[in-house]
Amino acid sequence: MTVPSRQSLLGAALLAAGRPVTLRELALVLGVPEDAALREVVAFTAQVSSADLGFVVEAVAGGYRLVVPPATAPHLSPLLSPPPLPALSSAALEVLAVIAYRQPVTRAEIEAMRGGSASTVVTLQERELVKVVGRSDAVGQPLLYGTTERFLLEFGLTSLAELPPLESGNFAHLLRS
Repeated sequence: MTVPSRQSLLGAALLAAGRPVTLRELALVLGVPEDAALREVVAFTAQVSSADLGFVVEAVAGGYRLVVPPATAPHLSPLLSPPPLPALSSAALEVLAVIAYRQPVTRAEIEAMRGGSASTVVTLQERELVKVVGRSDAVGQPLLYGTTERFLLEFGLTSLAELPPLESGNFAHLLRS
């Protein structure tokens, strides 16, 4: 097994960490004093810049990390944007509407209002649209659900006060016919 060069170790450390790596940490990885590690970082930074590899070394937050140069970032937007999630089913939208308007609400209350299962609560939690906000005082202390900040972001709301008003206290116009 060959021993990697200091430059290889340095590049691997910056790539693998996924966060700014301090000079002290780099010195430890390279097995050299901090002043020698700094010389290695300077040499590596120059080498990466001159090679035009599509990334650069950035000194930030008390350490160093590999980043995409600002001029390159716009060309990478298709890769950097998370793929869109599939649309929510009508059942999930119904459950989400009940939670949004009646929060905090238990699963049993959701099912009673919908007249059917509230199994899509799990999907809504996975998508970070709803969360458990506490427990009810009712027998068995069932979980209470409420919406999240992500719910507001996804639906373009600054607060729950911006939800459209309910017609005569029912959800009929929000739920499927």
